[in-house]
This record gives sequence, structure tokens and C-alpha cells, in this order.
Amino acid sequence: MSFSAENLKGIVLAVSSSVFIGGSFIIKKKGLKRAAVASGVRAGVGGHAYLLEPLWWLGMITMIVGEIANFVAYAFAPAVLVTPLGALSIIVSAVLAHFILKERLHKLGILGCVMCIAGSVIIVIHAPQEQAITSVQAIWAMATQPAFLLYVASVTVLVFILVFHFSPQCGHTNVLVFTGICSLMGSLSVMSVKALGTALRLTFEGNNQMIYPETWFFMLVVATCVITQMNYLNKALDTFNTAVVSPIYYVMFTTLTILASVIMFKVT
Repeated sequence: MSFSAENLKGIVLAVSSSVFIGGSFIIKKKGLKRAAVASGVRAGVGGHAYLLEPLWWLGMITMIVGEIANFVAYAFAPAVLVTPLGALSIIVSAVLAHFILKERLHKLGILGCVMCIAGSVIIVIHAPQEQAITSVQAIWAMATQPAFLLYVASVTVLVFILVFHFSPQCGHTNVLVFTGICSLMGSLSVMSVKALGTALRLTFEGNNQMIYPETWFFMLVVATCVITQMNYLNKALDTFNTAVVSPIYYVMFTTLTILASVIMFKVT
């Protein structure tokens, strides 16, 4: 596909975001380990001592910077183009985990990372053009289509099942539980971030979108999803190796986000 100037801005921001987010995984993991040693209660079993750990907050700030860059990227480029570029965060986190956390990445893990990168490159090259969006109400119309509402309902039900049934039983032995919750909520947060980012961009261009209640609703959804993701990502990082969590989370998150984009924006 040919990239417009706005798409190129989105790509640069998405790559920068991945570097910050990949690094934040390592910093937060170090903070979680320190907090666990100091308090004796790990985040994976419900401890929140990491909130008093400066290193964890440094990781959190690094992730916020990355998420802001990612947030702005969605305002300039389609979600199916921005999201796959998150593959770079796998490389960053895997390399740093190998040298800093001493979490060795074996040959099969390296192969998996390479396959993620290759798949992302193919998706980016063949990413479809997204229809122009002129208002937040246009996005609201897409978000309230029966097909997308069915997707939202399915995600909500799955998250509740994972949180209340599978998480207590096998959350600490099966990496798919915590990462599944993060990925499912992440697909909804990306759609809301896309809507909110577009609303802010249009507002800065002179077309005020803050007067519409839909904008504030999308903001509420973003806040809810991000808080949930942060909680269960902490549990995943505290329980399993970063080199395992990062690729699995990325693959699930990207797959679900592309699926949500196809349903909501009807990209093919």
C-alpha cells in the first residue's frame, strides 16, 4: 500500500511507542520484584506494595509515554496499521529481559519473536486504507452497529468468565488467563482510543468534538479498559517470565484488535 503523510506520522509514533513500552515491561518487572522482596506479598497474588516502589512508577511513566505516542498514532493511521507495529516492543523487551532480568530466551522463543515480526511486516505492507472519519458521531455509528455490539458483548462475557472463574483456579499456572484478560480489554480500548484520538485531532483542527457526549463515553471506556489491563498485566509480569508474557500478549492483543477493526470499521 502507499503511505500518506499522516500514515507515516502514525508509523513513526507507533515505532517510538513500542520502544518505550518494551522498555517499560522490564522496568516494571524489576519494580515488582523489589516490592515483593520488601513486603513479602507478590502482585501476582493480590499484593499492591509495588505502588510504593519508585522503580515501578518509573516503568509506569515510561509506559504512559509510550501509550501517549501510541494514542496519537491512532489519530493519524488505521488501527490495522498501528497495532502490528507493536511487534517491536517484543524485540525490546525480549533483549532487555535476556540481559537485565536474566530471563533466557531459547531458540523456540526467538523463532516465535521472528514470526511475530514477519507477520507484522506483512500486515503493515498490505494494510488497507481506512475510510475518512469526520466526526466522533460517525465513529459512534460504527460502534453501535449490531455486529460490533455483539463483539463487545462477547468480549465482556469472556472477560467476566476469565476474571471470576479461571483467574482464581489457574491464573497463576496458565499464562493465557491474565494475558487473555488484557488482550480482550485491549481490543476495546484501542477502538475507544481511535475514537478519542480522532475526536481530539478534529477538535484541534477547529471542529470541536468535546461538546458531544459520545466523546466522553469513549474516554470513560478507555479509562476502564486501561485500568483493568494494567492490573492484570502486573499479575502476568509478576507470575511469568517477561519473555513469555510479551510475545503472547502481543499476538493475542494484535489478533483481537485487527478483528475488532474489521468488524467496526469494515476494513478488508
